[in-house]
Amino acid sequence: MLGIGSLARKVFGTPNDRKVKSARSLVERINALEPEFQALSDEGIKQKTEEFKARVAGGESLDALLPEAFANCREAARRALGLRAFDVQLVAGVFLHQGNIAEMKTGEGKTLMATLPVYLNALAGKGVHVVTVNDYLAKRDAEWMSKVYSALGMTTGVVYPYQPDAEKRAAYRADITYATNNELGFDYLRDNMKTSVEEMSQRGHFYAIVDEVDSILVDEARTPLIISGPSQDRSDLYKTLNAFIPELTEEHYKLDEKARNATFTEEGNEYLEQRLHAAGVLPEGQTLYDPESTSIVHHVTQALRAHKLFLKDQHYIVRDGEVMLIDEFTGRMMRGRRLSDGLHQAIEAKEDVKIQPENVTLASVTFQNYFRLYDKLAGMTGTAATEAEEFMEIYKLGVVEIPTNRPVQRVDEHDAVYRTAREKYEAIVKAIHEAHAKGQPMLVGTTSIEKSEMLAAMLAKEGVPHNVLNARQHEQEAKIVADAGKFGAVTIATNMAGRGTDIQLGGNVEMKVMEALAADPAAHPDELRNRIEAEHAEEKQKVLEAGGLFVLASERHESRRIDNQLRGRSGRQGDPGRSSFFLSLEDDLMRIFGSERLEKVLSSLGMKEGEAIVHPWVNKSLERAQAKVEGRNFDIRKQLLKFDDVMNDQRKAIFAQRREIMEAEDLSEIVRDMRHQLIDDLVHEHMPPRSYADQWNTEGLAAAARDKLALEMPIAEWAAEEGVDQDEIRARMERETDAFMADKAERFGPESMRNIEKQILLQTIDAKWREHLVTLEHLRSVVGFRGYAQRDPLSEYKTEGFTLFESLLESLRAEVTQKLGQIRPLTQEEQDTLMKQYLAQNPPKKPAAEEPPAEAAAPEALAAPAPAEALPGFDEADPLTWGNPSRNDPCPCGSGQKFKHCHGKLA
Repeated sequence: MLGIGSLARKVFGTPNDRKVKSARSLVERINALEPEFQALSDEGIKQKTEEFKARVAGGESLDALLPEAFANCREAARRALGLRAFDVQLVAGVFLHQGNIAEMKTGEGKTLMATLPVYLNALAGKGVHVVTVNDYLAKRDAEWMSKVYSALGMTTGVVYPYQPDAEKRAAYRADITYATNNELGFDYLRDNMKTSVEEMSQRGHFYAIVDEVDSILVDEARTPLIISGPSQDRSDLYKTLNAFIPELTEEHYKLDEKARNATFTEEGNEYLEQRLHAAGVLPEGQTLYDPESTSIVHHVTQALRAHKLFLKDQHYIVRDGEVMLIDEFTGRMMRGRRLSDGLHQAIEAKEDVKIQPENVTLASVTFQNYFRLYDKLAGMTGTAATEAEEFMEIYKLGVVEIPTNRPVQRVDEHDAVYRTAREKYEAIVKAIHEAHAKGQPMLVGTTSIEKSEMLAAMLAKEGVPHNVLNARQHEQEAKIVADAGKFGAVTIATNMAGRGTDIQLGGNVEMKVMEALAADPAAHPDELRNRIEAEHAEEKQKVLEAGGLFVLASERHESRRIDNQLRGRSGRQGDPGRSSFFLSLEDDLMRIFGSERLEKVLSSLGMKEGEAIVHPWVNKSLERAQAKVEGRNFDIRKQLLKFDDVMNDQRKAIFAQRREIMEAEDLSEIVRDMRHQLIDDLVHEHMPPRSYADQWNTEGLAAAARDKLALEMPIAEWAAEEGVDQDEIRARMERETDAFMADKAERFGPESMRNIEKQILLQTIDAKWREHLVTLEHLRSVVGFRGYAQRDPLSEYKTEGFTLFESLLESLRAEVTQKLGQIRPLTQEEQDTLMKQYLAQNPPKKPAAEEPPAEAAAPEALAAPAPAEALPGFDEADPLTWGNPSRNDPCPCGSGQKFKHCHGKLA
């Protein structure tokens, strides 16, 4: 009998079905337009783009343009790639344009589908970002889909790490830009550390489509992006502490594998104190409980975590003498990413490789807050439904499940649970043997490099040919995945999230053609393709008869989505397939979260060696455990976001202020207001309101003016005059400083002075913001303890964070005013000395004309203009013969750059 919910769904359909049905009318309109767009010439398709752009500029909405734009894009893709978007792809495109996540099964053509909403939104001329999980996919998709955009008359750019600045700026100015989430986030931070608007790369955040949206916005959301700079080298300390850890026994510490945390017991603390005293790390008479020992306790705890909770070939690998982190969700190396708070250094000490110095944060942002900058956000993935609540709560993104183009024929078997890991792996090898014997291709999923290599060794012993895909084989990834669907192929993979290359039954035709052409460049491409396609059709038929791709997972991941991604590799586009999970009670998920009752059930059944329990109840209890873990991880991310939101409001205020300063031509009014505000504060401090003249601290005010304003003022004399009050003294101080700064501006020259003000403002903001970030990090680490005093840590963090931000702004005013007061033009003698030193270190050279201008450095000491008249005998190698070139003139040294970017730049 059907339940009430099931009955209602049968009659009315699910909410998802109703959403999908609502888009059908738009699809019918797009299909009705198809003959009209098929009749257009190639030039006619491009002209349509210009017409659409003009209509958008004239006020027509993108929604109104959708049917025509989608029809134009579909036709361009059919001509450029030979691929015509299915109706379900049009449906998905509609939901992406509306700012939703489209959940589409693997192999349903997400890459092609994304061109439809991308093209429509690019018509607004504000730039569209397509976000991928790795650089390989960003470059591949940009190259592949640029054929479609080019046919539509649109430009495509791709952003990648270590890209030259000029190329990066051009990529962001293209109509459509492909990039990884990491590079987008880092470019946002880098842009807000630049000193002029022209140097900034990004031009705004209008619309983004995030591929593998669950991986980027959920899995990676716990880790903030940080741009950091090195601090002091403490490698000796890490090495010393590292030597103690192997001596510890289990009674010395406790591990929390769920939270990946480690703490010392009382016995552990006592033992450590003795060892640390003996090694001279902990001073005599000082204990680990003393406040002065906080730093040592922190680092020794990190050393313990490095040894007991971070495992080689699972959480990281060592390559070329460097510790490389492995992304637990995609199985890839995260080049350039490092663990913070000294943990990475502790792992380097453990592995006996060169210890890189710890870093201090210069700028940071979480993916959650970066992607919420976009006016409109959308995403696509094969697995999002399990995290629908998080997507809606954090990003206001709805999840729509898109039906497959053809019905799914894959058979998903119930999990098989074995008692021990040994029995499980023996059963896996037996299952691989059986499938391989009949030629059925197999994809075997593992959760770590170590396990994938152990399984590979077992297969080698049995004589089963196979490929291994993990972080060590990163470079051969596309080739291994392309071959995974061949007859009899066995592929062991650590993870399949965001692999980007479909596993096609019989192998990947395009890859085979490329390989054949590389092996025989003289061969005729068409003949070669025809021969390979005929061979492929024959092999595909054999694979179909063998049952399609068999996905066998050796463990369940703590996230259901990761399991679904692996399972989804089989049964693409209506192909037959099979999936099965082999588990044991010794697996991490079963051990940490699984039910002990299951072990009792297995024991009471009197199972024999090598037998497994297979039952729907087992699947349900495992899914409940996974849902519990997902819920806990969501809470962690939500809490992280609440704390980061406090910093985010401040970050946005600082970044907006920086941009305003960079865009402003004249900052004299801002710096004057800062100066006046500082004078107001000084007068208020030394001559409080409603105080008598004999209570005024005139000497203190005069000293403060000397220090902060770089001016000697007769404060005591003014105060002794009849009828002079605080307001009058404030007004006189303002007049004195205004005249002082006006005279300074005249001696520097108005343009130079404006430039100095801009540079000093930006420099001071950046320095203060860096200090503020460190303070907030420290506040964050201690505020948690206030929960013991029945005070809400988040409220405390907000209140104190705001107070710290206010004091940042106050100290900013004082520092900017002080620096501007102290700066002075150099004498001719000082200029000559500096110029000689500069030329000795930087001999004049003539770089290529296209070399980007050097970044303006800070104006701590200013090289003022050379003498007004050119000296006789001009020599481009001798700046003393150059006269007084204007800042925007070409530099006399012949570099091809403007004078202000070359020898006239601020030293």
